[in-house]
Amino acid sequence: MKKIFVLVHLVLWTLWTLLVILQLSQDDDQWPTLTTGFILTCLLVFYGHFYLLTSYSGKKKKRDYYLRLIAIMLIGPLPFVILHPKGLETWDNSSDYYMMTLVTIVPLFTFLGWLARITENLVLNTIRKEQLEKQAVEAELHYLKSQINPHFLFNTLNNIHTLVYKQAPAAPEAVLRLSSLMRYMIYESNSATVPLLLEMNYLQDYVSLQQLRYKKSPVVDLEVKGDITSCHIAPLLFIHLMENAYKHSPARLEPGDIKVKIEVKENTLTFNIQNPISKNPGNTLEEPGGIGLPNVRKRLALLYPEKHNLEIDNLGEIFVVTLKVHGLHTQAHESEAHLLYN
Repeated sequence: MKKIFVLVHLVLWTLWTLLVILQLSQDDDQWPTLTTGFILTCLLVFYGHFYLLTSYSGKKKKRDYYLRLIAIMLIGPLPFVILHPKGLETWDNSSDYYMMTLVTIVPLFTFLGWLARITENLVLNTIRKEQLEKQAVEAELHYLKSQINPHFLFNTLNNIHTLVYKQAPAAPEAVLRLSSLMRYMIYESNSATVPLLLEMNYLQDYVSLQQLRYKKSPVVDLEVKGDITSCHIAPLLFIHLMENAYKHSPARLEPGDIKVKIEVKENTLTFNIQNPISKNPGNTLEEPGGIGLPNVRKRLALLYPEKHNLEIDNLGEIFVVTLKVHGLHTQAHESEAHLLYN
């Protein structure tokens, strides 16, 4: 931005100089000398006040600021008077040109120097504020993404240990799925958006590892509709909904008890998940300090403001969560723009 400011100054001063040359060259044969004196006076007053505002901006420096400003204003007309063809011919000419410049050009460019300094400060402060807000949002998103339930990891490792101890054929596949899941969490989820297909593969790995706890057929009925290969979505957006479904379901699940439906239609993604509610009275849907649904709400508010709908329904025996994300095909670019400018 500072380089842009320098360029703006150069362009504006060049245009102003050309305008002065165009005007004076029509009225005076000695316009080069006259123009030089006039422009030097403008530059002296403008940048004298401009840098004075930078160096003496504190409350304790007000006295120094005003003293130096008066000095700049009194010295400002001298280049114009000295270089004026008739400026030093007589004392009357010198005083007339000095006073004329002092009451016209000096106040104008003193004000313009103040206006330029204030404008640059405003722009720089706005950019700094946006950068700080962006960093805060990115830190918040990183924190929210990192809140994957550690109990799942420990339980999965224990299950894999049991499979290995029993030399079960499913042990190698379980290790590969856990490796794939961790790789996605650590590396591939660092992007602002990921292909929806990768997110679905991650969910399937998660479901497969959770299935190690059950000896029956798959307890999750996963249905996908629409084209998910060309869509992008924020990473790790659905995992907390899956965790919430397992967490608040009965300990014994029947095949297909947890139903997940993902549908891409036009530019809208719909994620619907429902699970039976545990009869344990101590197992509430949102425990104090829980990171499931509150986490999802925070991330949606940051990533998809006014472009999502999250509906949560407690139907007595079934808990249903429906998430809709709109503008899906353009969201890969818009989410990054939101972090920078909003």
